Order: sequence, then C-alpha cells, then structure tokens
Amino acid sequence: MSIERVKEYFNTFGIADKIQEFEVSSATVALAAEALGCEEARIAKTLSFSEGDGCILIVCAGDVKIDNPKFKAEFSMKAKMLPYDVVASLCGHAVGGVCPFAVNEGVKVYLDESLKRFETVFPAAGSSNSAIELTIEELEKYAKPAKWVDVCKLVISNQE
Repeated sequence: MSIERVKEYFNTFGIADKIQEFEVSSATVALAAEALGCEEARIAKTLSFSEGDGCILIVCAGDVKIDNPKFKAEFSMKAKMLPYDVVASLCGHAVGGVCPFAVNEGVKVYLDESLKRFETVFPAAGSSNSAIELTIEELEKYAKPAKWVDVCKLVISNQE
C-alpha cells in the first residue's frame, strides 16, 4: 500500500507521526482543504505528466493550474497528464494520493514556485485520505526535487 511506503520513508527521518489520516476522503484539493480546515491554496497537489515511457511529477499550490506555454518552455514537450489507469504503476501512488515522496525509481519531482508564498503546505501522503504538513524547506528536503519551476498560473474562477 502506497501510504505504508510513505510512512516507511518518513520514518527514516523520524517524522512519520506527522502524517494525518482522515475518516473522509482528501483525494481532491477541495476535500483535502475541508478535511484539514485550511484554504485550498495551501494544499500541495501533485500532478503527474507523461514523459516518454515514464512520468514527471509537479507539486503546486491548490489554487493554480498548469500554464501550457510555460510548461512547454520548461520541459520542451506538451503537458499531457497521465491516464488514470497508469498513474499508480508509473509513479508509485494512486490518483488521490499522489505525492512527491517514496516515488518509483526514475520519477523526477519538480516543485512549482506557486508554493513559495506559504509558510507550510499540505501534500498527500500516499493515500486518498492522508496529508502531512510541511514547511517549504521540509517539502524541498523530503521531495528531493530536480529543481524549482514556474509552470503554473492562478485559477481565476471556480469553473476551471
């Protein structure tokens, strides 16, 4: 189970007890914010994109979306999200619990600049009913990103 992998990973740093598990789903930004009692923007959503035969993960604030021209300029490819049915096998976590921790070998993680406006954020912890509160410095330490990127834009309306 993916959350067990994440717990083992965080146990090596002595912080597995910081993982919160909920009785309700936290599989979407809105559900996670409700479960945590915080604003949606502070949910650090992890998006999975195709890259050749593998994938890359981009962690960004809950109130942004991928800016296609910025993505293409950064990665020299079109932003194509992974199909639902291959996310778990390629990145190591199922949809709803995708996070930048304890991912499959070869998966590159990128952190988006949209996160830097917060003191702490809440990424998932490997399941659709978990999260962990981390400072931006801790997120960077534990996610081990390839680098910081600027590939998102603020969502203007709730219909997007």
